[in-house]
Amino acid sequence: MAPGRPKYEFGGPPGATAIVFGLPILLHFFSFACNDQSGCPVPSLLHPSTLTWEQLKAEIGWPAGGIRDFFSPHVFGTTILYYLFSLVLWRFLPAQEVCGTKLKKHGRPLNYRFNAFSSTLVHLAVCAVGTYLQGADFVVWTYIADNYRQLLTANIVFGYLLSIYCYVTSFSVDTNYPNKDMRELADGGHTGSFIYDFYIGRELNPRITLPIFGEIDIKTWFEMRPGLTGWLLLDLAFIAKQYRNYGFVSDSIILTACMQGYYVLEGQYMEAGVLTMMDITTDGLGFMLSFGDIVWVPFLYSTQCRYLSTYPLHLGVPGFAAIISVFSLGLFIFRSANSQKNRFRTQPDHPSVRNMTYIQTKRGTRLLTQGWWGMSRHINYFGDWLQASPFSLPTGLAGYTILPASAAAVAGEGFRMLDGRQVIQGEARGFGVFFTYFYVLYFAILLIHREGRDDAMCAKKYGEDWDKYKKTVRWKILPYVY
Repeated sequence: MAPGRPKYEFGGPPGATAIVFGLPILLHFFSFACNDQSGCPVPSLLHPSTLTWEQLKAEIGWPAGGIRDFFSPHVFGTTILYYLFSLVLWRFLPAQEVCGTKLKKHGRPLNYRFNAFSSTLVHLAVCAVGTYLQGADFVVWTYIADNYRQLLTANIVFGYLLSIYCYVTSFSVDTNYPNKDMRELADGGHTGSFIYDFYIGRELNPRITLPIFGEIDIKTWFEMRPGLTGWLLLDLAFIAKQYRNYGFVSDSIILTACMQGYYVLEGQYMEAGVLTMMDITTDGLGFMLSFGDIVWVPFLYSTQCRYLSTYPLHLGVPGFAAIISVFSLGLFIFRSANSQKNRFRTQPDHPSVRNMTYIQTKRGTRLLTQGWWGMSRHINYFGDWLQASPFSLPTGLAGYTILPASAAAVAGEGFRMLDGRQVIQGEARGFGVFFTYFYVLYFAILLIHREGRDDAMCAKKYGEDWDKYKKTVRWKILPYVY
């Protein structure tokens, strides 16, 4: 146990318990309550006073076998093969070899191998060939659509297994630093509370050595590979599904997939930047990151394309341009702020930063107080949130109801599927925003929480200098608001 009283985050053990067991339920709720069988949300949820389990089961497509049908050994095996293919690409494609930040206990860096961007391009190239040959019926797209819930469950199970493995093996870390294996525990991950340590992660940089593949840094591999690439593949599968449903592809789903694809590919192209993130430098590998990387990111973040595959909203030129403008502004703020900070650190004599004001700390480092970083202490977080918000905007005032082919057509509203079903908004209009805009709210909370964690670490690191800095740069993320 860490000396002194443990410092908990995320609500401590009760919060960790709620997250570990609650998030998988939440994602399954999303898959059932917003579906392509009866609506988003399903009609019974709009009338809770008359809600019955039998009616709800019919509307959500509850499997005949109950919960046991959530899991498919075949789908789980396919998921493992997907991970294995990604691992083969990691090992055999050309890669950038990078040294990470120095370990706190050892004073030396670990080596990393990065090629997530080229690996994803190979995945996309394979799928492009398959789509050219088979169109929207390409087996990868139909397999994802037909087995979505089982794929979700398979990744949840794998997330638990990965978390258990990392938790158990963390007890083999030699805590007499430095040790020959260069393994160490995360500062906040060995509190003595099983559920909290399981959630937050005990070991900082767990690694495994496999025949042929060699040594693999588990955390960075999962951070940048199967989940992010999987997010792209899910989006593309839903585009193909929309085409199979209607015979066309809407501008809204194309725009959403392109913005999300840019977000993924740019992050993977700049993969080495992950080494400065709190996930890598501070947090251990526990359920928080395991589940987040391979379940939360691909399956929650693709919700908008899943929604649009059934309700193909048309934006038109004005709507398309407005959403692109918001995305571009967020991207500009995010990239400009980060570039300015990086240039200030690495090229202090560059004309763009040479005359900017700063606070000289006793540690020898300088805290920028002008430019983007004079506006707020984490202006880049605002840019990140702003560029991610348009992921949800193409869904509009979300919500739809699906009428069977036998029902009378609703004149002037909705869309007619190729199988004869009618998709309208009707009374569901607006109630679907819980699903399609949940990401925007979650991401805002995540960034606010991350700012708080960073503030605590900087206060410990810089002491009085940090207090002086906060008086100079008052706002945390968004100037004049927060």
